[in-house]
Amino acid sequence: MEEKDLFSKRRIAIVTGASRLSGIGAAICTALASQGIDVFFTYWTSYDREMPWGINSNEPQLLQDKIIEYGVRCEKFELDLSDTLAPTKLLDAVEEKLGKPSILINNATYSVDVGYDTLTAEVLDKHYQVNIRGTMLLSAEFASRFSHSSGGRIINLTSGQSLGPMAGNIAYAATKGAIDAFTLTLSAEVASKGITVNAVNPGPTDTGWMSDDVKDYILTKSPKGRIGLPQDAARFITFLASDEAEWVTGQVIHSEGGFQRG
Repeated sequence: MEEKDLFSKRRIAIVTGASRLSGIGAAICTALASQGIDVFFTYWTSYDREMPWGINSNEPQLLQDKIIEYGVRCEKFELDLSDTLAPTKLLDAVEEKLGKPSILINNATYSVDVGYDTLTAEVLDKHYQVNIRGTMLLSAEFASRFSHSSGGRIINLTSGQSLGPMAGNIAYAATKGAIDAFTLTLSAEVASKGITVNAVNPGPTDTGWMSDDVKDYILTKSPKGRIGLPQDAARFITFLASDEAEWVTGQVIHSEGGFQRG
């Protein structure tokens, strides 16, 4: 079989927000690659540099190298998802570099701690532009271009906003919570195209942002006796992206290891 024929039979996945090696996005990329799926990931280092955890400038390249070790193709693209032209730019790049994608993982997010008393229009807009508008426009562009008869997957990352309050993080909670409603409605609209749409709440996950105090508190709420790891979320998302999950759509699934609120 010629190389181009082999590539044409492979599934292609887009994963947004996969900049840090310790993040959920990176774990998703490598989990998909381990199943023979070609990967195109986006990253936005400007955001990570503003956050307490930071980022090393070579992490996206190291992630790409790691993915390629699985014997799949991998491309990356630095992209600001708050740009209204980002969906077109991204899909054009994926089709040019790898081909038509069949999987979209909306993992990128914007989050800064802010309560009602410090909320500003600027901060709220930044959350909205990435968490809602970016996710919705990219999903719509992906679905519009999807041309396979089946096997389409859109998987959104959420954070369990429907299960309890997130005091001190009101802009993030409100904008990510809207993704639950979006997931349900979009799943009905694109089902006839052979696309499933689901959302995954991975629960508290150690991606490098947790202080020791936060870890100690989460452990008191974790019946399994440990904190969630990026690989936990990645395994479940890889299942939802597989053929075995073709009958699952319109769901917001809380995969938290039994995390107890309250």
